[in-house]
Amino acid sequence: MILDKQLLVGCSMGKETHHHSFQFNNRVIIYPLLFVLLMWLVFWFELRFSFNFTKYGVLPRELSGLRGILFSPFIHSNLSHLWHNSIPTLILLAGLIYFYRPVALKVFLFLIIFSGLGTWIVGREAYHIGASGIVYGLASFLFFKGLWSKNFRLTAFSLIVVFLYGSLIWGTLPLQDGMSWEGHLSGFLTGAILAFLLRNKIAKAPKYIWETESYNSDNDPFLQQFDENGNFIDPPAPDTEEENFKED
Repeated sequence: MILDKQLLVGCSMGKETHHHSFQFNNRVIIYPLLFVLLMWLVFWFELRFSFNFTKYGVLPRELSGLRGILFSPFIHSNLSHLWHNSIPTLILLAGLIYFYRPVALKVFLFLIIFSGLGTWIVGREAYHIGASGIVYGLASFLFFKGLWSKNFRLTAFSLIVVFLYGSLIWGTLPLQDGMSWEGHLSGFLTGAILAFLLRNKIAKAPKYIWETESYNSDNDPFLQQFDENGNFIDPPAPDTEEENFKED
């Protein structure tokens, strides 16, 4: 049902830390699952009780529309819309928690607030619903953060994000009627800005001993096997003495 206004939905296509941030724990799986489960519960409630939460979406430049900043990520127009937002939310949110655990909650909350606020400011006069603004924000943050981190693990993950969700960029353009490209664009820009502002709060890759300032190559047992020209030093021949063995 459309409430006297056009309904716009967002649908996605398809402090510095140490290296111990890359430790797996249950939160990497549980929190994304709980968030997505809540999205499905809201959708089930609408179907089961013939209710429509569309009026709780983001309605640009209306005070009542501000509540959609918090509520709209859990509201979806149909099963396809919900499904296309569920899988990327699971994957990208799990990646955020695993690789950026110390700032994951802050990033996620900022994505919800500012992607919704951006939609409220620039969006067309219609209800904007769906979690795809968050999906775009997560993809943008993980991509740019990985590139700027100079950490091979984070860079590799950012390339995986591009491989899986690179086509998302087209969703930030007004190419399809009924799609909230304003929400996509707001999420994408929010993620990029957060990646820049938090550019120093990244997990540091572990340093090998030869990368530390206290390292002294003269005491390295491996390098002691080579001379100053890099030539291998033959070890001295062991003393050999002829021994007589008696057999009882």
